[in-house]
Amino acid sequence: MSGVAAIQMTSQPEVQDNLQQAAQLIAQAAEQGAELVLLPECFAALGNRSLAAIAAAEFGPERPIRRFLAEQARQHGIWLIGGSLPLPRESGGKPMATQLVLDEQGHEVARYDKLHLFDVDVSDSHSTYRESNDYAFGDQLVCLDSPVGRLGLSICYDVRFPELYQGLRLAGAELIVVPAAFTAVTGAAHWHVLLRARAIESQCYVLAANQTGTHAGGRQTFGHSCLVDPWGELIAELPEGPGVISGELDRDFLCDVRQRMPITAHRRFAPPAAPQPVAKESSQNE
Repeated sequence: MSGVAAIQMTSQPEVQDNLQQAAQLIAQAAEQGAELVLLPECFAALGNRSLAAIAAAEFGPERPIRRFLAEQARQHGIWLIGGSLPLPRESGGKPMATQLVLDEQGHEVARYDKLHLFDVDVSDSHSTYRESNDYAFGDQLVCLDSPVGRLGLSICYDVRFPELYQGLRLAGAELIVVPAAFTAVTGAAHWHVLLRARAIESQCYVLAANQTGTHAGGRQTFGHSCLVDPWGELIAELPEGPGVISGELDRDFLCDVRQRMPITAHRRFAPPAAPQPVAKESSQNE
């Protein structure tokens, strides 16, 4: 059994206020015995129109958000996944919606840049979303070993693209994370069914950390952060409000599901190419 937790937040534009809220919730998750903790998408800034400045600071020597993540991971002795933050690949480059994974010593061990950007029209007060105006597209899958099992990375809108999750399964994923800022409208329609479908198809645990409530500019997010098992059952869920959900991964149960229904062996069509293994990187947080 391995303990994991997802943090649900109502992030606003001010970075320091969000980091203070995140620190309190990370401490709660650690107290509940989580070995791995997932923050939601845009945990450090949601609705902030200075994304380029935030991204430049995170790429440069200051790195306030990345330092925060490293300090929290070290302080609590946990693996910590920063749902997403704006971070370019090179100095002066366009920000990517980047998910960083840090080990218990605060070392950045993996980076995933969001593959699918949310360029859609939604029947809510915000109406139009164009993530590609602010972010560049990622171009690779990321899967890595962790203390709770083989870990596959994804972000929010990615959950609508099952081929990504099949690629992660082929790369050995046992747990797939979905940090999100799912809107209230699309969440009510599709959040649970998408998460459960991805868990069933991949036969993986799925840990989802969503934003919740009303944000700057009137944007509303759905909440309902949850943990789904490989059979598609909800293990834990937080409907609304900031907080923590936690649960345990049972590897024996995961193996049993895969043995009783060996869908990977039964596949008749060519699956997507698996990503290359991610090597552990040296820390850039010192």
